[in-house]
Parts: sequence; C-alpha cells; structure tokens
Amino acid sequence: MIFTEKARKIRVMFTTFRDGLQSSFGGKVRLIDILPAMKRSAELGIRHFEFGGGARYQAPLMYLGEDPFEDMKNMREAVGPDVDLQILTRSVSGVTLTTQSMEGLTLQGKLMKEYGTTWDRNFDYMNDVDNLIKTGKPIVDGGMHHQVCIALMGMPFHSDKVHTADFYYNIGKRLLESGMHIDSICLKDASGTTDPKTIYDTAVALRKIMPPEMPLWQHTHDTASMAVACYMAGIEGGVNGIDLSVRPMASGTVQPDVRSMDHALKGTGYSLDIDASKIGEIEDMLNESMADYAFNPTTTTADARVLGFPMPGGAIGPNVHMMAKAGILDKYTDILSEFPIVVEAGGAWTSVTPGSQQYWLQAFNNVLYGRWKKIDAGFGKAVLGYFGKTPLPPDQEVVKAASRQLEQPVFDGDPLEAAPKNIDAAKAALQERNLPVNDKNVFLVLGQMVPGKKIEVNEGIRFLTGKSKIDVPLKKKEEPKPAAAPAAAAGPAPAITGPVTSRCTVDENGARRTFVVTIEPIGGSSAPTPVAAPGVPAASNGTTVHSSFAGLVEVVDIMVKAGDLVIKGQVVAAVEAMKAKHEIKAPCDGKVAGVNVQIGDEIDSSRSIMTIA
Repeated sequence: MIFTEKARKIRVMFTTFRDGLQSSFGGKVRLIDILPAMKRSAELGIRHFEFGGGARYQAPLMYLGEDPFEDMKNMREAVGPDVDLQILTRSVSGVTLTTQSMEGLTLQGKLMKEYGTTWDRNFDYMNDVDNLIKTGKPIVDGGMHHQVCIALMGMPFHSDKVHTADFYYNIGKRLLESGMHIDSICLKDASGTTDPKTIYDTAVALRKIMPPEMPLWQHTHDTASMAVACYMAGIEGGVNGIDLSVRPMASGTVQPDVRSMDHALKGTGYSLDIDASKIGEIEDMLNESMADYAFNPTTTTADARVLGFPMPGGAIGPNVHMMAKAGILDKYTDILSEFPIVVEAGGAWTSVTPGSQQYWLQAFNNVLYGRWKKIDAGFGKAVLGYFGKTPLPPDQEVVKAASRQLEQPVFDGDPLEAAPKNIDAAKAALQERNLPVNDKNVFLVLGQMVPGKKIEVNEGIRFLTGKSKIDVPLKKKEEPKPAAAPAAAAGPAPAITGPVTSRCTVDENGARRTFVVTIEPIGGSSAPTPVAAPGVPAASNGTTVHSSFAGLVEVVDIMVKAGDLVIKGQVVAAVEAMKAKHEIKAPCDGKVAGVNVQIGDEIDSSRSIMTIA
C-alpha cells in the first residue's frame, strides 16, 4: 500500500480546458462556453492549467472560426499573470499533424510564449530521442519551461523489446545524458493502457538518475478505468505531479476527476495541491455553460476494449464525431479489430497524435478498401521513416506497398530537414489575398499546409478570409411540428415521369447502412436527375457521380471540367473524411456534362458531384 510518514504534496495540472475538451469533443468547444469556469477555477486556487496545443490549437481554427492564439490570450487574461499555463506540442509536428521545418517550429515557440504559455510539454510519438533533442531547442529558446516526454503505451501484442520499463528508462537516460536543457520529465500515456507495475518500475528507475529537484510528471487517461491505479503506482515510484480534470469532462476518455484522486490518497500521507472540496462549483458552472453540447457516450464511458486497441482518449472523441458525421459509425468495431494489425505492421510507435491518427486511418482504409490496398499518407510516411525511427522494424511488405503507392523512397535522414519549408509559401498565399503578413498569420497558414492540399481549403486562409467552417457538437433541437392538415380524400399516387434519386437507410440487426437509390418509370432513362450545387448549372442527362460516404464530407479537389473526356476508374474528384483524402472515380466512360459542386462544399451521397454523359 502506498504510504509516506512525511506529508507530501502532489502537484496537479488541471486539464479540463484543453485535454478535457479534446477528449470529449475533439476540442470543438467555443471559448465563451468555458472561459468563466476557467476564471473561477483560478480564483479558487488552481495554479496550473493546460490551455493550448494539440486539438485546442487545431479545433478553434478548423471548426469554430476562432483564432487559437487569441483564445490563449483571453485565457491568460482570465486567470491572471501568476498562473502556469501549459501547451502540448508534438516534436517534429509541433501543433500540426505533419512534419514542420525548424524555422516553423521556431516561429511556433515564439508565438506560444507571446500568447501566454509558460510550460511546453513536448512528446515524440516514435520516442525518437534525436527528434526530442532538436525540437526542445525552440521551447528553451522561447523562454518556456521545457517538459520532455517519454511516451507510454500498452502493447496490443506481446513484445519484450519495446514499451517495457527498461525501454522507457533507456529513453530517459539518453535524454538526460544529451546535454539538452530539461526542466521536467513526463511519463505520457495517451491511451491509458500501460499497466501500473510498468509505470512504477519506470518511475523508480528514472528517479535514480534524475536530479532530485527535477519534477517527474505523469499523464494518463481513464479510458480503461486504470488511471487512478496507475497514478498511485507512479506516486509510489517517485512521481511529483499528475494531470486531473473535473466532471462533466473527466474520466471516460479524459483524466480522472480531482475528487476521485483526492479520495484515493486519503490516509496515505500524500495529498493534492488542489482543494477538492471546491471542485463542485466548477462542475456546476460547466454543466450550465455546456448544457447545449451533445456528450457522446463513447467518450464519457470507460471501455476496457482500449487495452486491445491503444487509442488515445484525445483521438477517440474526434474520430467518433467524424465517423458519425460521415455516416460510417457502423464501421467502428471493425476498425478497432484491425488496430493491433496496423500497430504491429507499423513498428509499434505510441498511439498519440499524429501516430494515433495514422494507425486509425490505416485501420480505416484496411476496412474500407482491403488490407494494405490503400496506404494512408501519414501511416506510409511513418513506416518509410519521414517522422523518425520506429521502435520496432516495420513490416517490409507494408514498407514496399507504402513506397510504391506514395511514390516515395525509404528515408533514414533527419525528418526536420525533409519537412517542407512553408514560411515563404504561406507569406505568398497571404500576399495574393491582400491579407496582413505577420508572424501569427504566417503560422496560421503554414500550420495547415499539407502536401497535396489546395490552398483554397487551407483552414488558416479560410479563417483569415472569413470563410471558416463551423462545426460545434451541439444537441439537435426538435423543429416545431406543423399543424396537421385536414385529411384529403385518397387518390392515386402521382405518376413518376422521370428518374428520382433519393437515400434509403436500412437498419439490419442494429447495423445501419445508407444507399443511394434511383427510382424510374418502366421504359424510362436509367440516368438519375443530378442535384446541382447552388449557383452551378447541372446537366440533365447522363450518369451522376456521388460520394461513397453517406454522411457529410468536404469536396477538396475536382480534377476535371465540363467537356473533358474520362474513362471508367479515372479519379475525377476527392473528398475529405476523417481528416484524410478519398478519391472519387468515374463510374463509366464518357464526357463530363457538368460539374455540380465546388471545392469546399460539404456534400453527402445524395448530392451529385458531376454528370458524365
């Protein structure tokens, strides 16, 4: 049993206003709905908050029409100058999902400090020590507390080579011996799947080689109901600080509630530096301010299955929301079953962003298209070496498939050197649109630049031109039902004089499937009437081309125009679903009679993208 005769305080970083938002809603929560509770939390004595980075950099920009830096500035003003505010950065990816140049990361560090950050927690999902050393420099140079992470994960298959206490200890040893300035070390388990014994052994081993004054922090999620037990093991092993939250954004895919941890430590001699008796007031404020938000049971309920698919709480929430929106939530269980296969084939990197998204999208592609038939760009670049060295060698057949499909060779150099240098391109995009060219605007644009992604759908450009996509996960409000019309005499149904295209949803033993159905009169034409985009003329005859996703997806590319000749199977457009690009192919040979959508439109499978005559 954990016990100390000398009373000891355990520091708490309060994660409600960053990881709580990400794990519950993919970060898609308006600042106005949380700021009063954050301000009150500081007034009640909480001195250390997580407030930016990760999805709380991306979501405001991509889905809320909010400037993430201005959000951070407003949070700093709300809590005052003396509170520690912490961000989360992803090594060579920074606060983005792809690799960044050192110039981009240096600009990021400057801006994060300028907008209120005092601590920067930096992790590398590969646990690539060289990456951590190089990307730690902009944090130190920016004047922030540099907290370097050792990323943890429970394995979905057996290995005695990686993700063991010895494996983690050796990473810490190399970091400490590197000569890099380190203010604290964090054991970061984004999926909540590491067992307590491994955490205890790792903490004990690291404490023997860490300077006694250097804090050892611990982060985990309660997805598998293991968080309190793991925190207890970490504290017994020498951990000084832990991450906690408060309902309604606590436990499940988030961190444990402060009150749960406070109760677990009673009588042990350890106590938290937060007064748990005041937490209920914060909960009440959040329940009131977030009453209109739709909490998804998948993110609020513990799920022991995560032990077999180590997916972070911060990724389960966004992916569930995206799958529901795209109309493919029925694939969820199949994707989970594929997860261990892609983890082993990839090389067992930790499932924390962007690694979690790479695993998820490859499992998704394997389910939708067949195993390894479509290599996700992120997953493929990871197995090829563009994000760093994988913990275990990846499956060589998968490496060959990735190289062939992505048309890129295996890479064993510096990911930071291979990353695109986008500062000049971002400046040019701003100048072309007569937008102010300053550090913040440049970073808003370059942080959203992804190879193959058109600048028209760059979320930074969209925000700065007032065209942000708004997607807030609010409860659906019932529309008032119109008064019933007087019953009319029954008569014959109107005759169908031409093809009619509609959607049909079938519920089969709990599995929902949506089909596009065309009904036509006997002897009529087989071509459905195209559904045109507003302001875009549609052709009336021919074969219509549709998205394969029943729910809403975004059109991100159109490769043909009216009059072009196409052949069956040719890629004619692309849509984005689950943050990935999916090709739309011509169903037949012919000539493009009309394009019925524009880049940036949101469509479902009932809306015609184009017509081929």
